[in-house]
Amino acid sequence: MMMTRGTSRVARLTMGCRLISAVKGAAAEGEKFPVMGVRWRSSLTLGEEEQVNNKNSEDGGNKEVVASYWGIKGEEVKKEDGTPWKWNCFRPWETYQADLTIDLKKHHVPTTFLDKLAYWTVKSLRFPTDVFFQRRYGCRAMMLETVAAVPGMVGGMLLHCKSLRRFEHSGGWIKTLLDEAENERMHLMTFMEVSQPRWHERALVFTVQGVFFNAYFLAYLASPKLAHRVVGYLEEEAIHSYTEFLKELDKGTIENVPAPAIAIDYWRLPADSTLRDVVMVVRADEAHHRDVN
Repeated sequence: MMMTRGTSRVARLTMGCRLISAVKGAAAEGEKFPVMGVRWRSSLTLGEEEQVNNKNSEDGGNKEVVASYWGIKGEEVKKEDGTPWKWNCFRPWETYQADLTIDLKKHHVPTTFLDKLAYWTVKSLRFPTDVFFQRRYGCRAMMLETVAAVPGMVGGMLLHCKSLRRFEHSGGWIKTLLDEAENERMHLMTFMEVSQPRWHERALVFTVQGVFFNAYFLAYLASPKLAHRVVGYLEEEAIHSYTEFLKELDKGTIENVPAPAIAIDYWRLPADSTLRDVVMVVRADEAHHRDVN
């Protein structure tokens, strides 16, 4: 036993020395070294990376740009036409065309106690949102998506753990829910290009997301059916909000600016698409999530 402990201790010391040497070597060569998984340049586009390259070369620094989450240079990805892919937050095979023919008026009438509890919980949450954001639909959408991306991740995580505990298949639900969370996150990445949230709105995101994550986690443990009903009614409210967003765009109250480049690539939109086109496809996504939940 003493021999084993001694050997283990020596091995740990050796590994520690190698790690320290690697960090020092990277620092000596002018490389960025990720600490505790801190995100570094993961959301830069190709053009922004080139600007960083030019700046580094002018400063005499390292010309290589590392664009992945962990500081490891990712594989070069290209579009179908052979041009470089410029987004780090999603890949070409994750893009799609939204189904705009989906029924937007479908409504699940609450019948059981859990249905009514979910319905009125969502209705009560809408009031403070209306008061806080008024008709600032860009920032409203930003806030909505920071919350909407939580349920899919929580549900997928809990189903994943359940599948591991019971040694059983999930019937495809884990991937479905995680894909939903990823889709909602891309909605946020898009609206971040459109709206410029104020400092107090960013602070509100921390508070709301922290409260909602824990509340939804506990609700899912207590009753997955209730949790999914809540999401379904949240998506119905999202459809309503984006419909109002479209009305303001049509009135001219909100400028119908060109669509962000990230939205054009993600939803495979025409190059001349506008903000209205983006809101249309996002609303269709929300309708799909409503039906799933």
